[in-house]
Amino acid sequence: MVGLGLNSVDLITVVAEYPTANSKQRLQRFARLPGGQTATALSVCARLGWRAAYLGRFGGDDLGAFSRESLECDGVDTSGAETIPGATNQFAVVLVDARSGERTVLWDRDPALTIEAADVRRDRVVASRIALVDCHETAAAAQVARYARQAGVLSVLDVEKVRPGITDLLQHIDAIIAAEAFPTELTGYESPGSALEAMAREFNAPLLCVTLGADGSLARCDGREIRTAAFKLPCIDSTGAGDAFRGGFAAGCLRAADEHLGIEEVLTYANAVAALNCRALGARGGMPTSEEVDRLVASRL
Repeated sequence: MVGLGLNSVDLITVVAEYPTANSKQRLQRFARLPGGQTATALSVCARLGWRAAYLGRFGGDDLGAFSRESLECDGVDTSGAETIPGATNQFAVVLVDARSGERTVLWDRDPALTIEAADVRRDRVVASRIALVDCHETAAAAQVARYARQAGVLSVLDVEKVRPGITDLLQHIDAIIAAEAFPTELTGYESPGSALEAMAREFNAPLLCVTLGADGSLARCDGREIRTAAFKLPCIDSTGAGDAFRGGFAAGCLRAADEHLGIEEVLTYANAVAALNCRALGARGGMPTSEEVDRLVASRL
């Protein structure tokens, strides 16, 4: 699996309750942890036993060095990634509500880290079985998807927001996995099912899916809806749950190709990965092993 998109360093603060304006409270916990949509999905996939390579950009500062090292420690190949001298690595301040594990993310990204379509190397993309992109830099992501489709490589999109160029990107993707608010924002339909149906009419992706947090996921494949329930586990921190779902989905697809599994089993696997990822602080704190996921999936059978 190869991924082009965001990496980040998350400055995570755990608070007793979400702060109101002009209030003060003591932090329950503070940690500096690795994150980022694509980087986290790749780390999860590697933890599940598959080869993964990152093609994004790091800042030339301490945060960038920390982010690169975190991926390498998780077994992700970063030889195709760049470090940009003088640039600050992307970072985020994450407020975690200790009562529920829900989080609020405040982030910043240096423009020098921007990746253009011309920066994408075809040989890096076509050497993989799955190409994952996020929606932050749509032109570069679309170029990855075009290379992937030409070579018969499965392309997966992690999309959370309507951005310039998003329609072109969606036209080239095989598996669109959207954050909960995206289908409605794109189509205007309030119902996730109606929104996915509208997207299916406009785009030629074989699979469309929306993650629904505690309600699991809803997918549309071959003209039918697939509802997959979430696994009910204690949630310490939901940061990175969606990213883990995408990493689990990619791992599930790789496994499905080898073991002849169906899309329902892949989606169940992805939901299990996401649930387990919430059991510890940080986007990657709860990353499960393949054995842990198998045990959780088996508990539902």
